Amino acid sequence: MPSFPPDRRAVLRGAAALGALVGAPGILRAQTRELVVGGAASHKAWVEEIVVPAFERKHGAKVIFEGTRSLVNLEKMQKNRDRPYLSVVQMDDPVMILAVREGLLDPLTPARVPNLGALVPGTVHGDGMWANYLQPWLGIAYNTEAMRQAPTSWADPYDPKYKGRVIVPSLQNTEGLPNIFAATALAGGTSLDAAQGDVEPGFRKLAALKPNLLTVYTQQPQAYNLLEQGEAWMISSAMSSYALERKAAGAPIALAAPKEGVFAMPSGIAVVKGCPQPDLAFAYVDMLLGAELQQRLVGPTFSLATNRAVPRPAGLPADMVVHQIDWATVARERDGWIKRWDREMAI
Repeated sequence: MPSFPPDRRAVLRGAAALGALVGAPGILRAQTRELVVGGAASHKAWVEEIVVPAFERKHGAKVIFEGTRSLVNLEKMQKNRDRPYLSVVQMDDPVMILAVREGLLDPLTPARVPNLGALVPGTVHGDGMWANYLQPWLGIAYNTEAMRQAPTSWADPYDPKYKGRVIVPSLQNTEGLPNIFAATALAGGTSLDAAQGDVEPGFRKLAALKPNLLTVYTQQPQAYNLLEQGEAWMISSAMSSYALERKAAGAPIALAAPKEGVFAMPSGIAVVKGCPQPDLAFAYVDMLLGAELQQRLVGPTFSLATNRAVPRPAGLPADMVVHQIDWATVARERDGWIKRWDREMAI
């Protein structure tokens, strides 16, 4: 069969097609699967330094972490309900409850997430709709130069000798919730778990705290500036992931675990219903719930692990009791509590 020299137009068409193939980002991206995770902006550093490289090495996929607030992630899921682009969300538990109500999450099961069975009690929620991968904890932060002895009880901030020296978070802040539960327990002699039902006695008890208050905060940095400078002597209740980070940076503060127990802050993780790459999504959740990764995370996040195989960080009391917050009750009652707090606790 005779051969003919290539037609110039055919050559140009072939070159153009090759150029389009090389230049098309969608085709290149198809070669590497992508997983988009919506999480907290404050988590971005350790997620990208520890979690993302470990996951990408194991699964040969690319992880894109979008750091923002939990309610913004919820809004993204709502707006993209029919064509979700997020596959995994790391959000506060109260926002997870809202996502469940709207049918935005795909349940976690032992078959898809084997590490579910390795978690401590109280960290799998909504019949498996989401789970906690870490637990920052809430205790009492104090200035170590002003107070030579650590607080030992949730009752300590009420002692008259601390007049004008105590800071508490507003109930608008999630970390402020333990104060109303602790006040209820102190008023009625009940446990911190039982105190999460009827908080009426707690509000009456809080009136006795007002003379000791220096301020009520909604922004953590200003409160910790007052604590570190010694104008305030304690913050009740304080989050480990913030207080212990400041201590590690050299601030003269420490975080005490009251004898009645501490409270666990929510760090939830879930899979978005109808998400892209569901196999990668469930694998990502399973990795975060695994002992190997949690062991690497408890230090830099100043948190407790939720996997039973991971020991507590050094320096914590061996008998420290960790109380779970009843987030369903909080979601139902919190707006009313905030209005009453703003009305009765103004200073």
